[in-house]
Parts: sequence; structure tokens; C-alpha cells
Amino acid sequence: MDDNKQQIIHYFIEEAQEHLETVEQGLLDLAEVISDAERVNEMFRAAHSIKGGAAMLGFEGIQATAHKLEDCFKILRDHPVPIDRRLETLFLKGYDALKALVDELASSPTTNLRPEVVDEVLSGSAANFVALQEYLEEMLNTHTHDTTKEAPVVAATRDVAIGATAVMAPPINIVATVMTTLQQMLVLFKQGESLANRQQLIGIAQSLSTLAVDANNWQTLVTATTQAIANEHNTYNAVAPLVIRELKLAGDLLAANRDRDITISANLQQAAAPVAPVAPITATVQMTQITIPVDVRVAAQAILQNFSRQQVTELVVLLHRVISSKQN
Repeated sequence: MDDNKQQIIHYFIEEAQEHLETVEQGLLDLAEVISDAERVNEMFRAAHSIKGGAAMLGFEGIQATAHKLEDCFKILRDHPVPIDRRLETLFLKGYDALKALVDELASSPTTNLRPEVVDEVLSGSAANFVALQEYLEEMLNTHTHDTTKEAPVVAATRDVAIGATAVMAPPINIVATVMTTLQQMLVLFKQGESLANRQQLIGIAQSLSTLAVDANNWQTLVTATTQAIANEHNTYNAVAPLVIRELKLAGDLLAANRDRDITISANLQQAAAPVAPVAPITATVQMTQITIPVDVRVAAQAILQNFSRQQVTELVVLLHRVISSKQN
């Protein structure tokens, strides 16, 4: 595995562990959290982000488990139900399965998941997720009161004029679009550095600016990532993990309508900054002129008075080489 992808996997592990903390904190106080729509949505987004990152890197076991947990959080987000001990237990078992897979990846010296471990976790958690899904559906059928659905985590719909009639264009799934774009960039980063390759990466990065033209912080970050890629002083090994991590985190915030929270890290600012030209170093050499008399003895004395012992030695060697070359 190349260093570039390995570093990206390490970033994914760090981010997944942070998302797992969000999920755990919410589940441990689920009876209280269920009344806070934003906190429930945070758990949903955490599972969604882990699923997306795992899909990009090809960790199918983590992707599938996070997806199941995400689906159950979506039901809670859209249809809050009374929380009892059984529901808490089922959710915590689902969380434990996802955490076990992330921990397995984090402890792997080769940043790979062992197939036997993945199979064991998936087979062990399958019945729990079925029970969780069925119990949620049962509670929904029993309790008919539904709260107002929270707006989906996508950009606002856009009006598109066709002739004289305005129709609604389908909403943009920001998280999915960002993940697809990052996958394309990762493929190009792996192909190695070239002018054409770098230009193609710049074009793909710039395309992300169309996701939210009025989101100032998002636009600023996209511009910074484009400049970092365009800077030929940045190697792919250095810039690829940085750009992918920043865009992934910012994309999640943008999808949650939190453009104000998008920031540019110091490392990205440095990578995007133009390289100042290096001023040429001019050495000032002090020239000393001496008069060499025709008389050999006097000339020798003048040389000894004006040159150091080392300089005189170098002069003798140089004169010897010149005389030898002329004789040949």
C-alpha cells in the first residue's frame, strides 16, 4: 500500500473514532437525547460519515454496519418514539459492532481488516439489527404520534426554468457528491504526478464550488484546496491526504447547513500559499591588486608578503600544472 493511501486511512480512522464518540454519548442518554432533534441528527450524520468514508476506501464491512445503524437513526430522526431499555440495548449492540470493526482497523499494522474478524462481527450483529429494525417499526405502528420531520441533509432545491414554466430540480445530495468527487481525486493522486494529471485534479476540485455558490466559507476552502493542488512545490504524498481530509470534513458541515463552522487549517493555508521567489545571493569579493616585479627574488618576496601560506601553496601547484600542460 502506498504511503498516500495509508495516510488517508489513518485520517479516516481518527475521524471515525470521533464520530463513534458522538454516537456513544447520544446512546448513553438516549431517553433525553430523543427530545433534541439536533442531537439525534448528529448521531445520524456520524453514522452517515463513517459509511461514506468506508465506502470510499473499500471497507465494505464497516460501510454495511454503519449503513444499518444510519437507517435506524433516520427513523428516530424522522419519527421520535418513546425510549425504553430494550431499544437502548439494541442500539448499543449495533454501536458495539461498528466500534469493533473500527478498532480492528485501527489496531491493524497493515491498515487492513481481517476477513475472519469482519465475518464474525457481521454474523454476530445481523440478528440484532433485524430485531432493532423490527422493534422500531413496531413502536411506530403502536405510537401514531409523529413529530414534524426535520429537513433532509441536502442542499435546498433549485428552481429551473423550462420555457415559461418553472419546475423544481431535484435536491443535491452534498455528502454523496463530495464522496464521489474525492474518489475520483484519489484515483488521480495514485496515478502519479504530471502536468496533465495535476490540471485534471484542479478541474475536479473546482467543480465542488457549484454545490453551494452562496456558502462563503465553503467557497473559500474549495479555492484553497485548488491552489494547494496547483502549487507544483506540493508533492502528491503531502497534498493528497490534506486536501481529501479538509474537503470531507467541510462537506459534512455543508450538508448540515453549517457553512459558518467550515475553517481552513494552518497546513492547508501553508500549502495554498504562493511560494515566494528566492532572492539570488550575491557574494562580494574584495579584490586586492599587487605589482609583481620582474626580478624573481623580489617577486617572491612580494607574493609572500601579500598571500597566506595556503594561498602560496595553491599558487605553486597551479603554476606547476600550467607549465606541465605547456610542455606537453
